[in-house]
Amino acid sequence: MPVYSFEAMGDDGGTRRGVIEADSARAARSMLRVQALVPLSVQPVGADATSGGDAGASGSGRWRRRVFGGTGLAVWTRQLAGLVGSGLPLERALSSLAQEAESEPEHQLVATLRAEVNGGSTFAKALAQHPGEFSNVFVAVIGAGEQSGNLGLVLERLADDLEEQHALRGKLVGAALYPAIVTLVAAAIVLFLVAYVVPQVAHVFASGKRALPLLTVAMIGISNFVRSYGWLLLVAIVLVAAGARWALLKAEFRLKFDAAFLNLPVLGKLARGFNAARFASTLAMLAAAGVPILKALQAAADTLSNAAMRADALDALVLVREGAPLASALAQKKRFPALLAMFARLGEQTGQLPLMLQRAARQLGTEVARRAMQLATLLKPLLIVLMGVVVMLIVLAVLLPIIQLNQLVK
Repeated sequence: MPVYSFEAMGDDGGTRRGVIEADSARAARSMLRVQALVPLSVQPVGADATSGGDAGASGSGRWRRRVFGGTGLAVWTRQLAGLVGSGLPLERALSSLAQEAESEPEHQLVATLRAEVNGGSTFAKALAQHPGEFSNVFVAVIGAGEQSGNLGLVLERLADDLEEQHALRGKLVGAALYPAIVTLVAAAIVLFLVAYVVPQVAHVFASGKRALPLLTVAMIGISNFVRSYGWLLLVAIVLVAAGARWALLKAEFRLKFDAAFLNLPVLGKLARGFNAARFASTLAMLAAAGVPILKALQAAADTLSNAAMRADALDALVLVREGAPLASALAQKKRFPALLAMFARLGEQTGQLPLMLQRAARQLGTEVARRAMQLATLLKPLLIVLMGVVVMLIVLAVLLPIIQLNQLVK
């Protein structure tokens, strides 16, 4: 049955908002009037909003903030897994989660899912109506769990995978956060010194007839350039960034760029390890849920952020479709770490492919986190030393004329 979000006025003059199940918008308004409410606005929710609503409504929904942000989806999945695993029917589990929702958007989303399931739709199909909240991998795993009758177990594995993804991403962000902050602060300090302090020194010694030290002259030249053409430099940087972003939207350029990025000494290894860990984890989860290997490979390839590795994964899919073992197909693609092919081979030989792929994902993720922390540990003193050298040069450029003047006075 379709679901509608409503805004109505009660007898006390207060405004009430919520969702209601009805055959049509007119029936929804009639049901509200029966409840002594004056309907102000009745809009379709979820799939009904995109099919029956106006273009403006669907367009604004495309840009709205996601209901489940950060670890929210993992927590919600874990709660649903606990309820379903304890024997509670899915419709009642969704109803309980809707009542316990922490925000109105979450309440409406879960209530919409419950209404669609109650109307005869499968849970996977209901989730697929909200692509902005639930990825294709999430929907595929849920669909496999429903078909196998092990929805509770599949939800537990899905929650574990989401938490591992968030933990790995958090480690990478944490490793990059300190160097980024130091770089921004250093750039701001240098710009202040060059744009404000150095011109003051130049003004003091401009009337002197003696030649200024070479370092001071160079610093004054840099300062004049920044003050005169700094805005042009800023515009150029913005244009270059916009041009690079536009170029990366082109599939051919993105493929070449990502392939070249993987060849970088340190960052390339991090990108290769992170994508391989994500690929192995997704493939393990889908295989464990009973998803066919070809469909699992397609879904796992879609999760890769690197276009070159995604192309290799799709090539491996073609080889598997033609009859090649998964380990052999992955071994032919050198962008994937050899560790992944080795664990896949062990999994195929022992009949425990999901378990071995999950072990490979954990080992790759641990290695990526270790490398990221090592890089962050190395960058911290290097950035501090570099900032100190730059500030020292600026200070010397200011002090050298003063020292020279003191020597003349003596």
